[in-house]
Amino acid sequence: MKNIVSKILSIMLVCLALYSCTTDDVDTVLNDTATTALSTSASDVVLLKENEGTTALTLNWTEPDYGYNAIPKYTVYFDVAGNNFQNAVIKDAGNTLEYAVATENLNTILQTLEIEPNTPTALDLKVVSTVGTSQVAAVSNTEAITVTGYANVLDLSTNWGLVGDATVNGWDGPDMPFYQTSEADVFVAYVTLKTGEFKIRQDNSWDVNYGDTGADGTLEAGGDNIKVDAGTYKVTFNQGTLTYTIEAYTWGLVGDATPNGWDGPDTPLTYDPTSDQWRAIVALTAGEMKFRRNNDWAFNYGDTGNDGSLEDGGDNIPVTAGNYLVTLNLNDLTYTLEPIEKLWGLVGDATPNGWDGPDTLLSMDYAQEGVWYINGVSLTTGEMKFRANNDWGINYGDDGNDGNLDDGGANIPITAGNYNIVLDLSDDSNPMYTISAN
Repeated sequence: MKNIVSKILSIMLVCLALYSCTTDDVDTVLNDTATTALSTSASDVVLLKENEGTTALTLNWTEPDYGYNAIPKYTVYFDVAGNNFQNAVIKDAGNTLEYAVATENLNTILQTLEIEPNTPTALDLKVVSTVGTSQVAAVSNTEAITVTGYANVLDLSTNWGLVGDATVNGWDGPDMPFYQTSEADVFVAYVTLKTGEFKIRQDNSWDVNYGDTGADGTLEAGGDNIKVDAGTYKVTFNQGTLTYTIEAYTWGLVGDATPNGWDGPDTPLTYDPTSDQWRAIVALTAGEMKFRRNNDWAFNYGDTGNDGSLEDGGDNIPVTAGNYLVTLNLNDLTYTLEPIEKLWGLVGDATPNGWDGPDTLLSMDYAQEGVWYINGVSLTTGEMKFRANNDWGINYGDDGNDGNLDDGGANIPITAGNYNIVLDLSDDSNPMYTISAN
């Protein structure tokens, strides 16, 4: 009898356990008809560069009812209207019910979708919710908005230039460019010239050209060649008054944090017409630095207060060792030091410093992210490779000699000459390069 009672109790306990499990299973069945409703803070958004750092658009959505207390993850999709999200830009929104998009981030989304700046464009937006490892659990309605983006780079180009044997390309051109300034009809060129002569002309053509008969700073159509000694200059051309000025002009970095110390020569900055600023890619050591003009202490900037704003003769700027993109903005007297993970250069027996380096440094293309270049580099017959930070840990060669780069690939053969070289790393999965005669 005792055994019978024991068996009955065991059976009851098993049944109770099975009932409990079955109940749990029922309680956690996913409601596959759950929905979420998306809304946006605006239907027509005009992005302005001066609003970078502020929120341009906020998306909100309702919490889906999954039939139990789920913690879903949300993903936001952006695509050109009517494209059915086939080429959507996808952003992770975590597990909140709101996604705020900053001005610069929304503008980057437009650029990724290859939408032209200053062009009102209809976008479709949706939110997708997933739970655990399940596939899509809830998809929102599609919201349509219109967004107008802006160009990340300035276009200060003009159809005026310098030509002559004093310029890098000689009398045949192409001419060294003049850029727009804040004054109408006043253009500026920042150039390094050889001892020789030059003229100012339009459209790389002799149809409209100016010289200076009498060397008095006044221009005449078809006038005499303008003589100049070797140096780096700022040439200002006033088309309205047909006058010009030429003055020695450089900006550079000086200090014990810079390659040449406090005695210089200064590490040069180059003018970037895509941002109207002065920039340099440079490896700095722990120490201090300042900005100065023309390698001379008569005009220098430091940072009293270490707040990113410059003062004439201000305090030395403290620097931590590393590779940097240094930017000097003379329009508002500010500067930035942006750490750069990799500095790219050329190495090999075809390059100026051979296989032991230091590598011949490439310049960053500020208008195209991931693109590096060097113009007019003199190479000898031999071989070369691309590498980062003067180190073999990351290097590219070309196994097929077809312009496509391979990690650790074969040396690239070079015939002696002067070259323009572009390293294109804008697509991580497809690094490429071009070499063309200068």
